[in-house]
Amino acid sequence: MNEKFYKLPREKQQRILNAGFLVFSRNSYKKSPMQEIADHAGISKSLLFHYFRNKQELYLFLWERACDITLQYLTKYGCYEPADLFEMMERGMQAKLSMMRLYPHMTAFVVKAFYEVDPEICTAIQKSYQEHFNVKAIHALDRVDPADFIPGLDLEMMYREMYLASEGYLWEVFQRGGCIDVDRLEADFSEMLAFWKKIYLRKEEHPL
Repeated sequence: MNEKFYKLPREKQQRILNAGFLVFSRNSYKKSPMQEIADHAGISKSLLFHYFRNKQELYLFLWERACDITLQYLTKYGCYEPADLFEMMERGMQAKLSMMRLYPHMTAFVVKAFYEVDPEICTAIQKSYQEHFNVKAIHALDRVDPADFIPGLDLEMMYREMYLASEGYLWEVFQRGGCIDVDRLEADFSEMLAFWKKIYLRKEEHPL
């Protein structure tokens, strides 16, 4: 599938990917014109249709590429290796920031796509998300030692709360539009991690 696209030089592939991520991250699926994507990629609309039969194929291709790229970076940064939950999250943050520098609109596209309601694509998106991410996120908690946290803490609930807060923060940032300040994102996430450590980790007890 998409063999013609993969035969392109790597730089041109990245330009088309970034053009698709940009346009689809700014608009709903229905309101994202292929002509605008072609313009941002610096190619003709007919050539874009030469690589992808229709908008649905391009959209789902971009989603799958975003999933593949994300998992590659999470693996590269060893995000699921540490037993320390906050170290996992720190590595995950660094992986995502690195991706943003190479694909500046990809994360915004992923967030937008996850909440897309168009019946032409939403079912495929949700199914793919479950296959790619849900299992790994759940098993990441299996290696965490509950003794590191305050007594009686529901770890799954804590993890879900932090995940939703992170996604909500990203959604808010992307809704502002304009150029994303990656350094600002890094500073804000570091502050959030420090806050969560302070309220969730067990305090060290020092003998009198």
